[in-house]
Amino acid sequence: MASKRILKELKDLQKDPPTSCSAGPVAEDMFHWQATIMGPADSPYTGGVFLVSIHFPPDYPFKPPKLGLLELLDLALVFMFIILHLYYTRCICVRGIEDCKEFKSSDDLAVSLHHRFAYGTYCHVTFKAGKMPCLLRWLKREYLLITLLAARCLDVTVDRFRYGHVAFRTKVFHPNINSNGSICLDILKEQWSPALTISKVLLSICSLLTDPNPDDPLVPEIAHMYKTDRAKYEATARSWTQKYAMG
Repeated sequence: MASKRILKELKDLQKDPPTSCSAGPVAEDMFHWQATIMGPADSPYTGGVFLVSIHFPPDYPFKPPKLGLLELLDLALVFMFIILHLYYTRCICVRGIEDCKEFKSSDDLAVSLHHRFAYGTYCHVTFKAGKMPCLLRWLKREYLLITLLAARCLDVTVDRFRYGHVAFRTKVFHPNINSNGSICLDILKEQWSPALTISKVLLSICSLLTDPNPDDPLVPEIAHMYKTDRAKYEATARSWTQKYAMG
């Protein structure tokens, strides 16, 4: 069903593309699209050409192409839950892209995980686990890659994104778009409906460029700048647009 729905949306987009947007499959992979968004005229992104990567989940449209960082923030809460409910000995080892570090306390681990998730980095966690099959089943439903090792050591791998995601490939200075291109947009999470389409998603992203939501930011520093120094925010956003979206 997903393939038929995606093909229909592609035909509709080709017939009646949304204003200032275009989208289509990469090569012949119908589940992987690339979209192009022209920066809205009434925003500091005007004149820019922004590329957006779209991955459809297998059960689309019943599940949306999910947003990267929102999933990662959810996983941060998952790990807080794990820390409180699983027994471990000595230390917890977290292996990310940059380093391998051991943490003696759950507080240190919590700070590290939050930092990694905030910047969208790969994370791998190994620690002692108690007998909690219900929790393990729940975690597997959350798309974590889990292996129960010898001596009841739980091995959890968390990637930057879950299977489906929508993300900017062009760097954008925006409170709701982080350095990995992940986008905070409610219709791609709790407000998703199978009646929505990629065309409507692209239009919503255009609206987000014009009217950011600093009260639900992915980058708090930019949201603070947007609220307290709008001129500096717009100047920086224009500078990024010229540097990354006009080349």
